Amino acid sequence: MPTERITAAFGRAKADKRAALVAYIMAGDPDLETSYRSLCAVRDNGADIIELGAPFTDPMADGPAIQKAGLRALAAKTSLTDVLALAARFRKGDQTTPLILMGYANPVHSMGYAEFAAAAAEAGIDGTIIVDLPPEEDAPVRAEYARHGLSVIRLATPTTHEARMKKVAEGASGFIYFVAVTGVTGAGSADPEAIAANVEMARKVSGLPVCVGFGVKTGAQAAEMAKIADGVVVGSAFVEHAAAAHESGDFARAPSGMGALAKELSSAIAKVVKS
Repeated sequence: MPTERITAAFGRAKADKRAALVAYIMAGDPDLETSYRSLCAVRDNGADIIELGAPFTDPMADGPAIQKAGLRALAAKTSLTDVLALAARFRKGDQTTPLILMGYANPVHSMGYAEFAAAAAEAGIDGTIIVDLPPEEDAPVRAEYARHGLSVIRLATPTTHEARMKKVAEGASGFIYFVAVTGVTGAGSADPEAIAANVEMARKVSGLPVCVGFGVKTGAQAAEMAKIADGVVVGSAFVEHAAAAHESGDFARAPSGMGALAKELSSAIAKVVKS
């Protein structure tokens, strides 16, 4: 079952006494072929879990870097169906690395929850993060996901108090995505000490691994987050390599740059030995 891939990934990281590296890539940026090569590059250089962005016209949670990535992907005519086909292509050669589709509710709603859940599972997706679908409104999605073993991965923030965390955790699976800073992706830098207690509370209440993202770009920052989290999520820094490839016209720069970044991040995280 898909959720088992996520559990196994965290299990491997725990056995290695380290946090997991979660890498975000926007599907179709700068094109689907380059995205595929980038997926393989980050996997080959230490990414334990990959978040695959589905482009959307109104990405309210995303900062400038990922907004622009989405626009480039949309300009390349990337659809939700294309994103699922990309996942399926990757899954043919990799039955181990979890793939999390990250996006917004409108495209999923337009496809239909039942159709999307079936197609996502068939493509080898393990779960989704639907940014603008709160726990109070995702029961229809969860019902369809349950038929296919897909994880509902929820977001928590520094302002999520314990009572709210219980609601966030209700029906969640896979892991909790803890947003380290208030604001959009790529905005500012996160302070591990300031959120350590919140992360521990989220872990205790949910019983799930907690991955910290937003504001993490460098190996040094990732290492600091690895001290308090079960996983470290990096997105904007990866996407910037796709932007450089697009601007230069040399699309090969994207997978090579992303691979080098994944290696830097995974090496830094591995140096933080966890009990």
